[in-house]
Amino acid sequence: MDFSIKLLVSEAIRTVVNHADWIGWNLFLAFIPLVLSVFLFRRTPIVKTAIEYRHRSLFWWLGVAVFVAFLPNAPYILTDIIHFVNWVRAGASIWVVTLIYVPLFVVFLTAGFEAYVMSLMNAGYYLKQRGLRHYVFPMELTLHALSAIGIFLGRFLRFNSWNILTHWNDVAASLVGDVFDRQPMITIVITFIILTLLYALVKPLHFAMSHYWKYRPQPERSQFVIPNS
Repeated sequence: MDFSIKLLVSEAIRTVVNHADWIGWNLFLAFIPLVLSVFLFRRTPIVKTAIEYRHRSLFWWLGVAVFVAFLPNAPYILTDIIHFVNWVRAGASIWVVTLIYVPLFVVFLTAGFEAYVMSLMNAGYYLKQRGLRHYVFPMELTLHALSAIGIFLGRFLRFNSWNILTHWNDVAASLVGDVFDRQPMITIVITFIILTLLYALVKPLHFAMSHYWKYRPQPERSQFVIPNS
């Protein structure tokens, strides 16, 4: 048993070391929109009038554009499940798959999608605080659709978020010539449906947890009093 545990620990270390580069990089990209959403939508002062709302600074709008460009990187992590399939097909033992690969990918995929959910919820919070609650659902659907397109561009055409600036002509050509073909559109629509359903399942859990922590019963303070000597 000791020898088996040593083998599992050794395999776990080897797996993390050999794949830390792309796992860490993808997580870094996934958390960029989350960090941006905090600064753009949570720390932005609440405007009082429609005129103030329309006169957001150019820097703020550039931040929103960067947020939208990097947002697909968060749910993109879900597509990294293909690495899990490849590892299993490589002939790993059931113990390695169960005790190493599965926990690693559960944490990895959950972290990426959580970053996506929290990013959209922060954007929704911004709209609600400004009396634009009725725009929250259309905003979510729009970002699901854009993220589905971004995931396709990243996974199948191997574009990155910054290629919108560095290779904008190639991205535009791919959007016109590749994305709107029948097969890519089917893939994008399926991705959109998956993102929408997963988000619809996870978002209420966030609200439930937030409500619990906000209104959870506080422990009673001790009534013990030290008597005067």
